Amino acid sequence: MFAGPKTFAGPKTKATFAAALATACLATSGARADLRVCNAAPMRVSVALAYTSGKDWTSEGWWNLRPSSCETLMRGALAARYYYVYAMDERGGEWKGKTFMCTRDREFKIGGRQDCYARGFDRTGFFEIDTGEHARNWTVQLSDPANPGAKPR
Repeated sequence: MFAGPKTFAGPKTKATFAAALATACLATSGARADLRVCNAAPMRVSVALAYTSGKDWTSEGWWNLRPSSCETLMRGALAARYYYVYAMDERGGEWKGKTFMCTRDREFKIGGRQDCYARGFDRTGFFEIDTGEHARNWTVQLSDPANPGAKPR
């Protein structure tokens, strides 16, 4: 069953890179249940993920995706409806949103989303992914704005 795509456009960065994003829900009966990110941009992309248990928030990163590759960020059945993603490419282009989470420049797994600066972290805007009520699989497609129809192989 295919429930997408939805398109998200981000603001321009200093490098005047306009970010474009499409998401698609890929639900298959009897198949693995995962949250994946695919990179259809022509350069390496670094990705961070945030989620909640309903009570506590966690943000973690970085997954580094080569062009035309996908990475599984969470394995197994999706426990929540909403997930949050931030990504940036090698030129400083970003896929971002208005939901702020704590991050850092190197590999991280951070509990909580409050007082990021006071705790020695950066504060980064993530975009929301709504996987729907009963999604088992979800793939986030990071697209190159110069070729928004590109799909990874």
